[in-house]
Amino acid sequence: MSLAKETEMRREDIDEFVGNRETGVLTLAKKNEPYSIPISYGYDATDGTFYMRLVSTPESEKRTFLDSSPEIRLVIYDGTDDQTMYRSVVAAGTLEERTPEDLSVTEIEQYGEAKRPLFEIWGKGRDELDIKLYEFQPDTIEGRQTEIERDD
Repeated sequence: MSLAKETEMRREDIDEFVGNRETGVLTLAKKNEPYSIPISYGYDATDGTFYMRLVSTPESEKRTFLDSSPEIRLVIYDGTDDQTMYRSVVAAGTLEERTPEDLSVTEIEQYGEAKRPLFEIWGKGRDELDIKLYEFQPDTIEGRQTEIERDD
């Protein structure tokens, strides 16, 4: 049997955890219907802002959800190789679409931190893809850490 100790993460621990990761799961919702996708992001801990480049096709389900200005949740999580600690952060709020012309040099650098996925599969040519920039300043952000003592 294993014993678990769960604690809430402090804000500085959340910032460090999120800042040292680059991927998460973004969930969009409209009319009580969820849509979840893996994403890459950049993060600025000084003001708690996430930066994302999201790619879709104009007729895609992702685009339909993004165009509806949905409430979102971003989940970032990991665990240790020996399965003795798990951490997760959930951020909630709304996305704000940004246009490249309105970005400062600092913001452009943050989008550069939003890593491209290791692989991309698109059934369409690149000229048919819709690439949009988003900023996410969560209304709430919470983190939990679970430590597990395993009886071997």
